[in-house]
Amino acid sequence: MAKVHRTPDDRFAGLADYPFDPRYHLLSDGLRLHYVDEGPREATPVLMMHGEPSWSYLYRKMIGPVVEAGYRVIAPDLIGFGKSDKPTDKGAYTYAGHVAWMREWFEAMGLGNVILACQDWGSLVGLRLVTAMPDCFAGVVLSNGGLPAGQEPPPAFAKWRAFSKYSPVFPIGGILQRATTTELPDHVVAAYDAPYDTRASKAGARIFPSLVPLGENVEVPAQIEAWKVLETFDRPFTCCFSDGDPITRGGDAMFRERVPGARDNPLHRTLKGGHFIQEDDPEGFVGAILDTARRAGV
Repeated sequence: MAKVHRTPDDRFAGLADYPFDPRYHLLSDGLRLHYVDEGPREATPVLMMHGEPSWSYLYRKMIGPVVEAGYRVIAPDLIGFGKSDKPTDKGAYTYAGHVAWMREWFEAMGLGNVILACQDWGSLVGLRLVTAMPDCFAGVVLSNGGLPAGQEPPPAFAKWRAFSKYSPVFPIGGILQRATTTELPDHVVAAYDAPYDTRASKAGARIFPSLVPLGENVEVPAQIEAWKVLETFDRPFTCCFSDGDPITRGGDAMFRERVPGARDNPLHRTLKGGHFIQEDDPEGFVGAILDTARRAGV
């Protein structure tokens, strides 16, 4: 196995508004995956999946309200992010590998009747879980994400991909700040920086934009197959994209046209904010989740 970095626990001490007990699952290849698990174990699970370069801290404003509404909230950190282990070789990261890691964890958790809430890479991985195990999901809430399958990258994304690949500095917290319309307090910016105490620990965050299957990419055939499953998914599928994200703006149209559960769904809405809507409009995202769960009857 490639060299793996494990961020020291003291980097996460005293994070504001993130009081959740850490939980860990050891994957078959020895990597340790961290997740938040709050609320009654017997309740309907809401799976909140983060993107890049964030981690489960992104959902800190949403976990409590969804639990208070009677649900179990599970928020994992992707391998390479947050409190999960971080291979330091960029070559250790592939799209298929991430889907496999998360599927192994998901199956070990024994989850069913799940409402998926996802954004950014959380949708790239999360929607692949849905299409691999559609019977395990009662509904989907998608914000500022997608399931690309060989399209040409938007200009804003092409710039981001080049920055992540070539920039000599990669300030995670600063990147989150620039992709929100909310002015993040210094301690919040620091919390997004917390998982990355070494330059090498940012390998996953650095490589992720290059793994998105836009243009020619090894994962395009798998994406096409995943879309075939989505085109049969008739459970509630709600889009709640923001009005201020230059990368994903308009990306909901494809889902509303092609996914049966998204057609004639009265719950679609536009949220106020930038790319990381969990910071800019967490209440709106929570509302979409709860409405979708009710529509799904869970």
